[in-house]
Amino acid sequence: MKIIEFNKIYNRNCIEGMKLIPVNTIDLVITDPPFAIEFKAKKSNYNRMASRVLEGYNEIPKERYYEFTVNWMKECFRSLKESGSMYVFSGWNNLKDILNAIDEVGFVTVNHIIWKYQFGVITEKKYVTSHYHCLYACKNNNKRKFLPYARFRKDEKTDKGRSLHYEDKEDVWYIKREYWTGDQKTPTKLPAELIKKILLYSSEKEDVILDPFLGSGQVAVISKMLDRRYLGFEIVKEYFRFAKERLEKDVYRIKDRSKSKNHTLDLSSAL
Repeated sequence: MKIIEFNKIYNRNCIEGMKLIPVNTIDLVITDPPFAIEFKAKKSNYNRMASRVLEGYNEIPKERYYEFTVNWMKECFRSLKESGSMYVFSGWNNLKDILNAIDEVGFVTVNHIIWKYQFGVITEKKYVTSHYHCLYACKNNNKRKFLPYARFRKDEKTDKGRSLHYEDKEDVWYIKREYWTGDQKTPTKLPAELIKKILLYSSEKEDVILDPFLGSGQVAVISKMLDRRYLGFEIVKEYFRFAKERLEKDVYRIKDRSKSKNHTLDLSSAL
C-alpha cells in the first residue's frame, strides 16, 4: 500500500499505516487507545452479553505502554496540520504514560477534560471509578482551530439564566454511556454525543478526522454523519469488518442478525 485514501478505513497496524499519511494532512485526531489493564473483553456486565461482544480485543503489555504511546503519537504529530488538534481518551491506570508521551512528542496540552458517565463498576475495597480522562492537545497553540459558538450562540441562556456556551465548555462533561442492548458491539465505545461535541468544537465540514484505534468505528461513523472526511485503522479483523459494515450500509447500530434488521443511520436518533 502506497496511498492512504480519505473516507476509508484500514485493517492494519496504525503506526505502520500512519507512516503513509503525508505530513500536515490531518485536521483532528480523536482516539481511545488500548488500556493495558488486562481488560476482559467478553466479560458480561451492563447488559453486555458475551455472545454479542465481538472477539479479538488486542491489549498492550503494561511495561511497553509508554513506548507504544510515544510511537503512535509521533505519527499523529507528523501528520497533523499546524491548526490541528488531538483528543486522547484514557482511564486513570496509565494516564501518566499518556501525559508524559504528549510532552515528549511535542504536543501542547490545551485541556484535561473529565468525562463523567452515569455509573462505574461496583467496588468493595476502593472508590467507584465513574469517569474517564480526555487529554485535549494541539500541534501549534497559536494556530489551533477552535469554534467556541459551534453548539450554542454567545447569548443563549439556560432556564436558570446561565450562559449555555459557558456551561457547555466547562471541562467536566456529563454524558451518558450508550448501552446497545440486544445489538452487536465491541467491548468499548465512546458515545455519539461525546464525539459530536468534539467534532463541532474542533473541526469543520470536509475536515479530515483520524482515529488510529478505530474499534467499532464510532469516530468514523459520527464524522461521516457530520459531513467530515474520516480515516481510521483497526488491527482486529472482526472489529474492522464491523466498522466497515456500519460505514458502507450507513447504519448506526447492528442488531442481532438472527432476530431483526439493522437500524438505519439517523442523525436525529443517533446523535
